[in-house]
Amino acid sequence: MKKFLAVLLVAMLVLTASAAFAAAKKITISVPDPVTSYIYAAAEEFAKRATEYSGGTLEFNISGNGSLYGGDTAAGIKQLGAGSLQMLILASSVYASFVPGFNVISVPYMFDDQAQLLKYLNSDIATELFNRVNRMHINVVGKWTRSFREVTNSKRPINSPDDLKGVVLRVPNNSLYVEFFSACGAVTTPMNFSEVYNALQLNTLDGQENPVDVPYSNKFYEVQKYISFTNHMADAWVVGINERLFNGLDDTQKEAIMKAGAEVQQWNVDMMAEQDKVALKTLTDNGMTANDVSPEAQKQFIEVSKSCYEKFRELIKDNKLFDETAAFTGRN
Repeated sequence: MKKFLAVLLVAMLVLTASAAFAAAKKITISVPDPVTSYIYAAAEEFAKRATEYSGGTLEFNISGNGSLYGGDTAAGIKQLGAGSLQMLILASSVYASFVPGFNVISVPYMFDDQAQLLKYLNSDIATELFNRVNRMHINVVGKWTRSFREVTNSKRPINSPDDLKGVVLRVPNNSLYVEFFSACGAVTTPMNFSEVYNALQLNTLDGQENPVDVPYSNKFYEVQKYISFTNHMADAWVVGINERLFNGLDDTQKEAIMKAGAEVQQWNVDMMAEQDKVALKTLTDNGMTANDVSPEAQKQFIEVSKSCYEKFRELIKDNKLFDETAAFTGRN
């Protein structure tokens, strides 16, 4: 009898374990950048927490370099809505192709700093904006900040808008960038990022602008002399999950994902602050000169941006959103 009970107990344990294993839902998170990137690290932290909070009923795999959507971000967003991608983390500026309102986050000098951007992302204004992707069958389960963008170049430190005059500057193919830097007097050159290093090396370009981790990870210290902390543009990460997939999860799993997404927001801010220091040290250790922009000069940059507001409004196509955001950040 004892032997029978022991066998029965083992069988029950095996069945329980098998049931738990069968219940585990495996979800793949696609990110645009490599394993060494900030966003990959944030995705890993999200996956760890969501798995824990779900009691192990959720498991996550992270795919980097945009490999699951061939590096085509527009295609990635469409695939997420259709369900061929399960989760996708992409920049809000990329989503602007589908939801023009997202351009408001990247209006030059709309935000003072990370703290203000974070406060905005948690506001009702931003919640309504991010929820506009719902019509694309995408649920937003996280709104994370990105490091602000800085200017690097090989000519001189950028301490004011006047210092940009005549600088041949690579910018993304986005009117926000072209309008603003042209108004500063730079010669704007939209170019695929994959071509930038060679153009800098050949002096076809004088400079480029990106968060500090980009010149760090791409070794621009080999072809650039100066990095100026202009902090001219903000951006955010949209952590999206396919609507049908999310609706098919149980309440505990949904809560686990939402809780992890909310918590990693601040974790990501802290991580970026530390890693930006590492990136800057690497740049300066390899010969680049760094400079901060004074508060007085920041005001000059803000005025240049304000001179472009009417054109920015045309891109955003939502005057109410623009006005509410500008009021929130004190730019009205």
